[in-house]
Parts: sequence; structure tokens; C-alpha cells
Amino acid sequence: MSDAASHEQRLAAAAVHTLTASGVVWAFLALIAAVQGDWPLMFAWLGVALFVDGIDGPLARKVGINRVLPGWNGEILDLVVDYLTYVFIPAYAAVAGGLFPANFGLVGAAIICLSSAGFFAKRNQKSSDNYFVGFPAVWNLVLFYWMVFDSGPELVMASTIALGLLTFFPILFIHPVRVAKFRNVSLTVTMVSFVLALITVTQDLAPADWVKAGLAGALVYLIGVSLWRTLLGSGK
Repeated sequence: MSDAASHEQRLAAAAVHTLTASGVVWAFLALIAAVQGDWPLMFAWLGVALFVDGIDGPLARKVGINRVLPGWNGEILDLVVDYLTYVFIPAYAAVAGGLFPANFGLVGAAIICLSSAGFFAKRNQKSSDNYFVGFPAVWNLVLFYWMVFDSGPELVMASTIALGLLTFFPILFIHPVRVAKFRNVSLTVTMVSFVLALITVTQDLAPADWVKAGLAGALVYLIGVSLWRTLLGSGK
């Protein structure tokens, strides 16, 4: 029985790694859509990748993946997938979509890619209470808001510079799943946002005003909690 149980655990752990690795497939499909200029489809595939990224961590902890398969590093695998879906493809889409001011596309993409590489290389990406330390390179979400709210080139460039700089400052950003305080509210806001984003994608990134209001409200909540925690300081 013990050998059978150990075999089942290894299979479960391998399945979780496979789930995480599937992100490269969703990334490739998102890239194809981006090359074709099909932004709703691109975000649909990025949404699948985001969903997988949200569930593979809890599943990995549940199966004790580091203990069962110590020869495989799921964190590195996750970083590879995340850089593609959170950073590289959004940077390409921002340039291909003409979001940056004329002749500044490469500059904007370089800021996104380089600052994100810096964040991914940080040893201490999270605080003791699981807030991200510095802007956590979620450029897929930034790109989504840029396109949905039809941000002008100047605003896109300014926010790119600002967020790129904030990557290296001790500004705390909430992780809506891992942060314990306000978790129920944060998870509710996240779930509602996911539904609103799905509606937005099905409506060709031009949703009704009430959908935009909901997305804006979710953003205000996440930024507000992050600022509150930053101002609270390390004393908590």
C-alpha cells in the first residue's frame, strides 16, 4: 500500500507540474493572437494562463510537491511561464497595438522587459505577510486596463516609466490570494473582476459603462489596500 500511495503522490505532483508547464502553450496561443491583432482572443488565452497560475500553487502545496518530486523546481518553471504571459507578450502587444507614442515603442517595451527581469531576479519578492515588494510585473493586467479604457500614448508611456521605477522601490502590492488580511474581500473582488474581464473580452474590449465602473472599482480597491499596507510600514 505504501508503494502504491507513493506512486499516486508522484503522479499527482507530476500532474501539477504539467499544469504549470501548460502555461507556455497558452502563452504561444496568446502570441499568435497578438501577431494577428486579435486582442480579445489574446486576452482570453492570457486569462486561461492567469487562471492556471492562480490554482497551481495551492495544488502544489496540497500534494507536497517539493517533497514528492525534489528533483524538479516548480518555482523556476512558474517564473518561466509568468515572464512569458505577464511580461513578454504584453510588451509585444503594447508595441504592435501602437499604444506607445510614435518612435517610443522599443523604449516602452525595454522598460517593461528589463524592469520585470529585475523583479523576477529578486530574492525577496514578498513581505512577511505576502505582499509583493515593488510592482510585481503584472503587465498583462496593465495592458488590459490600457486597452479597455483606451489610454492615450502619453499616459501609457508615463505609467510604464512609473511602474518600471516602482519595481525597485519598497512599495507593497497586495497578492489577493496569499495576503490573509481582507482575504475574503480580496478574493471576492478578484472573482468579480474575472467575470467582468470575461464579459469585456466577449464584447471586443468595449464593454458597457457598468462593466468599466466595476473594473475601475476593483483597481481602486487593490491599489488602496496596497497603499494602506505600504504606509503602515514594517511594524504592521
